[in-house]
Amino acid sequence: MGVRTWIDSWPVYRQLTGTDPLGRGAAAKSGRSERLTPRVASADRVVKSVCPYCAVGCGQNVYVQDEKVTQIEGDPDSPVSRGRLCPKGSASLQLTTGEARRHEVLYRRPHGTDWERLDLDTAMDMIADRVIAARRAGWEWEVDQTRTRRTMGFASLGGATLDNEENYLIKKLFTALGAIQIENQARV
Repeated sequence: MGVRTWIDSWPVYRQLTGTDPLGRGAAAKSGRSERLTPRVASADRVVKSVCPYCAVGCGQNVYVQDEKVTQIEGDPDSPVSRGRLCPKGSASLQLTTGEARRHEVLYRRPHGTDWERLDLDTAMDMIADRVIAARRAGWEWEVDQTRTRRTMGFASLGGATLDNEENYLIKKLFTALGAIQIENQARV
């Protein structure tokens, strides 16, 4: 490498002698940086989503390649977050690809110390059976000679990441089951 080539490789020299006096464009580029490509360049598609952590509802762009999530970034089109994500939102890729993510139902029996794997159908049947039993055990036809037709056997407290549509469906489901204790974290 000659002296002239070596001097031309200095960003400050290119900034002072070139057409980029602020050093925000060509003067700041190196051979390595010109070869770099965005990590989302190979994505097949981008899916719009909402961060699952808190009730703020920051927009996310989920980049998918070969039907696998490869990157999650803030959505600059989101009026809520304008492309910004907090540290938890920035790390939400780990929800889908992290090694600690479980892909099976784990169940620990009452007074048990070990977890056992269940298939999804068995777990769903267990939940349905318990909801029906709790509804039946806590059912009140009337209280103080006033017809109530309700259950006090279970309640619902929705999380902050539920949107209006999900809250609406949960409210309808639990009301149809006779529950009256239905709340969402957004109002607590």
